[in-house]
This record gives sequence, structure tokens and C-alpha cells, in this order.
Amino acid sequence: MVEKKGNQFIIGDWPLYVNGFNTYWLMIFAVDPSTRAKVTDVFQQASSAGLTVCRTWAFSDGGWRALQKSPSSYDEQVFQGLDFVINEARKYKIRLILSLVDNWEAYGGKSQYVQWGKQAGLNLTSEDDFFSDPIIKGYYKAHVKNILTRVNTFNNVTYKDDPTIFAWELMNEPRCLADPSGDRLQAWIEEMAYHVKSIDRKHLLGIGVEGFYGSSTQERLLTNPNTYASQVGTDFIRNHLALGIDFASAHIYPDSWLSSTVSDSYLQFVESWMEAHIEDAEKVLGMPIVFGEFGISSKDLKFNLTFRDEFIDTVYKTMLNSTRKGGSAGGSLIWQLFPEGTDYMDDGYAVVLSKSPKTCDIVSLQSWRLQNFNSRCSWRCHWGCRKRGHQDVFDYIGEL
Repeated sequence: MVEKKGNQFIIGDWPLYVNGFNTYWLMIFAVDPSTRAKVTDVFQQASSAGLTVCRTWAFSDGGWRALQKSPSSYDEQVFQGLDFVINEARKYKIRLILSLVDNWEAYGGKSQYVQWGKQAGLNLTSEDDFFSDPIIKGYYKAHVKNILTRVNTFNNVTYKDDPTIFAWELMNEPRCLADPSGDRLQAWIEEMAYHVKSIDRKHLLGIGVEGFYGSSTQERLLTNPNTYASQVGTDFIRNHLALGIDFASAHIYPDSWLSSTVSDSYLQFVESWMEAHIEDAEKVLGMPIVFGEFGISSKDLKFNLTFRDEFIDTVYKTMLNSTRKGGSAGGSLIWQLFPEGTDYMDDGYAVVLSKSPKTCDIVSLQSWRLQNFNSRCSWRCHWGCRKRGHQDVFDYIGEL
């Protein structure tokens, strides 16, 4: 199992720094024999670039090809698709961060849970009742238990015992606009973290927030990309102080968060956003941080592939500035990796490494850099070795 000691991920006594990716639709593609091979293609492509962690959905609530057709009622064929994803990841030595529900309506999300509640006769007025109504919270808790205690039909390993799973994630990008104070979402995080840990104490647990600062850290509000970000009910510091949360999460989307004028300020924002969260993860929270999504849309005419590569490189270098000092930057996961032949699924953020050789080089080099750290330094040395060996790596990278 991946564990954490202080502000670092570890496996045994060895540190683990992550270069990873998102591919959210793996379970859905694994259901259909005609598309299942695309799951293998993604893992092959990722493995060849040295990527070691994939973040994907362990939910599909209501609607087409639903995993959970109604509360605690599952489609066994879809569940076997998730079984396949986990087993296939294991073959390619890729670990998974599995998100348990969506804030957004895609794949059902919290709005589907509220709809189920209304169909059961509950008097609900907002999709954010997901975070407070006891019946709806019971639906979610049952889903968590059903996922964590699932026995994989491909390898007979219970999910909660499978080291292929890097971590669980409570929700993809939770927001609670109905309560900008953050109290409602905070109570939900604390309750659900306790629930997950009551079932599975082995795996790490994250929240899945975007990283916006809230009222608990007034001095950090200017770090947010805009004033709206502080009104969505999340609070980076307060959220991650909840008992049972093992690592921090933040996302990076300057193309949708910032103004429409493209300039060097985009990359400057990326650096300052990451540096603030890395510092807070290290000095305030005492835990590693994973930048669980970062991307630039190629469908936005303001950007081109050259700028996307500069953006990716900026994320990687900012992370490395922490890694080389033994800091809290534990990993970054690009949004999102696609195999060839899935262009119709592209939301603008798809990265097809086989079609983007320069991007592939940047990603592969980052994997190589991090692998050097993962293989050179035991956690027990507390980075006393870094002056003797790790600077050589960076000097060589500089020459490249």
C-alpha cells in the first residue's frame, strides 16, 4: 500500500513522487468488449511514458450505462468493467485514485442523488441538499461501502485490500454554493472521511477539491483566481484539517479561471497558485499535496499546442522545485490522457501522446526525473543525501 509519512508519500521506506494522469471514462469503456481494448491502450501509453498513477471514476449514477442504477442497486456488468480497469492497471504497475461521486451532472453526480431523494418523497429544494439531508447522505455512505467491499471478479481481491488503489477520493470537485461559509461542506467532509476510514484504514483518502481558499485564511484569498472562487463553499486549509484526510488536492485550470486575455500572467498564476498550496501543505497541514487535475483546452482558440507544452512544463518544474528539497509536492496528474481513436470524446483537454511527440518528451522526462528521486533516497535519510546525488540529476537535466 502507498502510505504517507509527514509530507511525503512512501512505499516501505522509499519516497513516492507521482507523475500521473486522468482518464475518467475507463470503467464505461471497459463494459463493452468493442471498446475495452482502449483501456489497455491508455495504460500501455501511460506506462511507456513512465506515468504511474491514474485518477478515474468509480461512479456512474443513473442514466446511460449506470454503475448505480438507483440507490444501492448496481449493474453487475458495469461493476465488472471497473473490476477490469483495476486488474488491468495492476498489470501495467499503475496505481489508481478512485473518485466516488461527482459534483457535476455528468455521470449523475450529486444532482442524481437528490433526484433519487425526490422520487422517494423527500422535500428537497437544492442539489446541495446532497451534503446535508440524512437520507441522501445514507445513499452515499451505502455506495462507499459497496465500492470498498467489492470483490474483484478478475483477481478475487477486495477493493479495500488492493494495493493497486493508491487512494480514495470523496468527490470530484465538491462545491456547495448554498452555503458560502463552508460549514455545510466541512461537516460533510468530516462525516464521510470518518465513514471511509471506518471501512478501510489501509488506503489513503483525499477530498478532491479544486483548492480554493476560504474564510479561514483571509490572507490567502488573493491567491484565488477570482473573487467567485471564495464563494463556492470550499476552504483549502479548513477542509484538509478534517480527521482522516491524508493528502491535499488542488486543480489548475487557468484557461477557465482567469480573464480572456492571454499573457505571461497565466504561467505566473500557475507558479504562484502551486507554490502557495505546496507551502501550506508543508507548513500548515503537514501532508503531501497532489495537483489532481491540470490542463489547457486546445479547443480554445487563444491557446496552441506550444503554449500547452509551456504550461505543462511550468507545472512540472514548479513541482520539482519542491521535490528537490523534500517538500510537500507529491505529484501532478495531467487532464487528460486519451488513446488514438477516441477523438469524439475529446473535450478539448485530451492529450494523445502518440500524436504529440514534444508533449510526450516533456511528460517522459518528468517521469524520469521523479523516478530518480524515488529510487535514490530512503525516507529515513530525511534528504540528507540530496546534496550528494540529486543535484547531479538536475545538472544533467539542464544539459538536456
